[in-house]
Amino acid sequence: MNRLLISGTSSNCGKTTITMALLAAFKHRGLDISSFKSGPDYIDPMFHRKVFDVETHNLDPYFCSEDMLREQFIRNCGSDLSIIEGAMGFYDGIGVDGEASAWKVAKSVEAPVVLILDARGMSNSAAAILKGFKEFKSDSMVEGVIFNGISNRLYPLLRDIVENVGIKAYGFMPRKEEYSIESRNLGLITADEISDIREKINGLRELAEECIDLDGLLELAESAPDLESKSEFIGSAKTNSNENGLRIAVARDNAFCFIYEENIEILEDLGCEIAYFSPLEDEKLPEGICALYLCGGYPELYTDELSRNKSLMEDIKEKMSRGLPTIAECGGFMYLHDSIENVPMVGFIEGNCVKTDHLQRFGYVEITALKDNLLCSEGESIRVHEFHYYDSDNCGEDFKAVKASNGVEYACCHSSDSCYAGFPHIYLPANPDFAKSFVNHARKWKNDI
Repeated sequence: MNRLLISGTSSNCGKTTITMALLAAFKHRGLDISSFKSGPDYIDPMFHRKVFDVETHNLDPYFCSEDMLREQFIRNCGSDLSIIEGAMGFYDGIGVDGEASAWKVAKSVEAPVVLILDARGMSNSAAAILKGFKEFKSDSMVEGVIFNGISNRLYPLLRDIVENVGIKAYGFMPRKEEYSIESRNLGLITADEISDIREKINGLRELAEECIDLDGLLELAESAPDLESKSEFIGSAKTNSNENGLRIAVARDNAFCFIYEENIEILEDLGCEIAYFSPLEDEKLPEGICALYLCGGYPELYTDELSRNKSLMEDIKEKMSRGLPTIAECGGFMYLHDSIENVPMVGFIEGNCVKTDHLQRFGYVEITALKDNLLCSEGESIRVHEFHYYDSDNCGEDFKAVKASNGVEYACCHSSDSCYAGFPHIYLPANPDFAKSFVNHARKWKNDI
């Protein structure tokens, strides 16, 4: 279980670019690699999966206990190397204790940490910053640094300065604008939208091979201690069996691409077969399904194409009206409305969705059911995440949401015996009973039709 956690001294310090450069370089060596992202981010894991063809998962300390994080890592680690990319700054999380931070992930899976530092305009200050990060917590896990945005002339000076305070330098990454990858409000744009993605990744790989101590990083990764599983939960053993004959339709295309891989795995572990379909291209739902999962994504970028596919929207509305068990979150929730920006959609939920000029209800949230529904009984709860610029004039009021950061409460989500629909993104392993309930309702639909 050779592993590293690549984190940063702050957001926007270059850790995503350098992580991609490392994945490309180690993949080019023929290593069996997996990647992980700390926190609730969909975009980077999706990018890694598409561009590097590596197993990619989330490790989120808000959703999961330490034992569960360890279990998820053990289940999905690469045989040669696993690279975990931290979110935000290394210690940044919820509140003053840094809950749900990359540091918490590093501790849970006992991963050596290499920090990314944008060192432009620095000399001795770099050592002060890195010494502070290493000593801020006695169990910081910080072992090394890669400098971003500097030249090969400055690197020897910075290397000597930081190694004098016990931080090993593993190289640097020069700034090359031609290899930069664009972002939008939710993070990186998708790989399919970048015409020269292979050229950019090859350029980053060559820079990593030239400027980063790859052998040293592998040696550091190999120093990580063995891990033992300390818990059992749904998802502890991979299986693709479908003993129950339960087929779940899951939206997956450029408009609907935000779904936790762990959600798919837990449904498979409960005996379900996943049938992917495209709301952009398919005229009907897959045959023989007994449940529907409309995940998040960018439906707002494809409203005209989605609206023209009337056959599929009519099929979805008709089956949901008959009680087809359905989860619809964020973009999938918007798709079920009468309209997005007044462009007609499925029409199962009354209302219109519009873009706002700022994030709506952003961050970690715990939602509690106010009545029995598809996923749970009244009073049961699950930890979720919200990140959306769009809002609805009919957000629902069947769950109570409480923000983790400040305790603010608000109503959200539509629910019934056959439907959960709302802006929150659900991470099913955070409460496996929600997944079990969804599958039980799918089984009932199958037996009743």
